[in-house]
Amino acid sequence: MDASFKTVDWVKDKTIYEVNLRQYTEAGTFKAFESHIPRLKEMGIEVLWFMPVTPISEKGRKGSLGSYYACSSYTKLNGEFGNEQDFISLIQLAHKHEMKVIIDWVANHTGREHEWMEQHPEWFSRDEEGHFTERNGWEDVVDLNFENQVMRAALIGAMQYWVRTFNIDGFRCDMAHLVPLDFWMAARIACETIKPLFWLAECEDIEYHSVFDASYAWSWMHATEKISNGQADVNDLYNILHNYTLYPKGAYKLFFTSNHDENTWNGTEYEKYGIAAKAWAVFTFMWKGIPLIYSGQELPNHKRLAFFDKDPIDWTNSPQLASFYKTLIQLRKQYSCIIEGDSFNLPTNSNEVMAFLRYDHESEKNAEKQIILVVLNFSHQIQKLALEHDYLKGQFLNAFSGLSYSFNKQVSFELMPGDYFVYVKSES
Repeated sequence: MDASFKTVDWVKDKTIYEVNLRQYTEAGTFKAFESHIPRLKEMGIEVLWFMPVTPISEKGRKGSLGSYYACSSYTKLNGEFGNEQDFISLIQLAHKHEMKVIIDWVANHTGREHEWMEQHPEWFSRDEEGHFTERNGWEDVVDLNFENQVMRAALIGAMQYWVRTFNIDGFRCDMAHLVPLDFWMAARIACETIKPLFWLAECEDIEYHSVFDASYAWSWMHATEKISNGQADVNDLYNILHNYTLYPKGAYKLFFTSNHDENTWNGTEYEKYGIAAKAWAVFTFMWKGIPLIYSGQELPNHKRLAFFDKDPIDWTNSPQLASFYKTLIQLRKQYSCIIEGDSFNLPTNSNEVMAFLRYDHESEKNAEKQIILVVLNFSHQIQKLALEHDYLKGQFLNAFSGLSYSFNKQVSFELMPGDYFVYVKSES
């Protein structure tokens, strides 16, 4: 990252929760979502990411409600969600519960009907015949023209508006790699004259970490799907994870098993991973990075949510996986070795089983080293394995069952399909 930027301290041990406001409740409003904040806080969520809250273009609209990502204004709110005061009240409530709020920012394109188009057509990309156009095959949007410096200034001014007016805490930047890096550089400098912010890029271009604090772990996620389909194994995954260690110091990767795109277009985590869905979720919390939970994953949600139409999440039953995620979130808060420590991959006899240690560095101040053993069975078969390491000595607590076990440098497992174990070394 550029030396002039510093990642906000509050993000390092946090879990991000993506809010699909349209589908979150029957009403689909800011006010209706407020009732869920205490529940999410109890689960351990401390960062809320709201999908775009801007109005949606009528022209070219897909489905009955259109895409969140085809805005008609950068400085207005989607009336379906509520008004300005409603959003301010929601953010104030989140802040009261010690939660941060980041919003989705779509800088690459607008909808096909945007308030800038009539007065400033030169701010948009156009084809040889002068028609508004875009380059990625998305029929309901038009690309902005980043060669126009006046447009850039207006877009940055719009970002500042959300920081000043609503006191948001950061941006999740949609398709960040499609936007010139120097724009993001200027935007961050300008916005952080108001307050320090968290910057998350939907991209996997290492160069963008000169501006952004975190980026998507797309390569990791695609590899997990291939493992589930028998097209790759955990060694391929380890190679990707090694590549992530080559990122600039302080760069975070965002790990997830679902999000709005994955759920709708590629299927729920249960469609992708089957019985191993929870094992993959455990990984996202236990590896070095930032984990993401998508709306309804705590239920669990077994359906694909419609993207362009109303399709509310069914909260009739209380979330069955709330305690599962709460345990994982608390582990990250309690053990700094997960956040800042090292990893050691333990060999297994299966290419669908992952076992690794997370540990910190011993110091004179802390002679008792933090050690965590993670064992994950991504297969649909029973797996037997034996692990050996000098760190596997002493009393270890199963983070999910609460049972304590004595390890003496060797430990054996019989893993049921989709099994996951997290053992934390307890005080000796």
